[in-house]
Amino acid sequence: MPIKRTVETEEQMLALGKRVADLLEKTGFIALYGNLGAGKTVFARGVASAFGVSHVQSPTFTIVCEYPTKPHLCHFDAYRLSDADELYAIGFEDYLKDDAMLLMEWANLVSSALPKDRLDVTVTGSGMDVRTVELTPRGPRYEEIFHEDSCV
Repeated sequence: MPIKRTVETEEQMLALGKRVADLLEKTGFIALYGNLGAGKTVFARGVASAFGVSHVQSPTFTIVCEYPTKPHLCHFDAYRLSDADELYAIGFEDYLKDDAMLLMEWANLVSSALPKDRLDVTVTGSGMDVRTVELTPRGPRYEEIFHEDSCV
């Protein structure tokens, strides 16, 4: 069952990302969905703040940014990928084996590569609009953590 939140400010989006990372105990897979300007990278910055990372760059041109945190934090952006094969070509399967936090923006573009167990985060709205964030747990671990509307 998805959990929906209304986010009115960038600070609220950052706080939501941090809260999600804390609930996941800084490991897992977060698939981010939304149009350009929806706030996916802002959410990712919130997740990164839970790791003590203060500067997050968009991995649009590099595909993945890795941060030397414990556990490991990897921020993917599939926007420029033509298919999942390109993701696998950079060693995506190895990333999935790591005890890490993996975030992927534009996850819909490589849906066949996504792990079955994950948290889907869909952000709607853009510009100065209020955002709606929908958290959809996939798999037992995520369903257990995100089972109540009051968890985030």
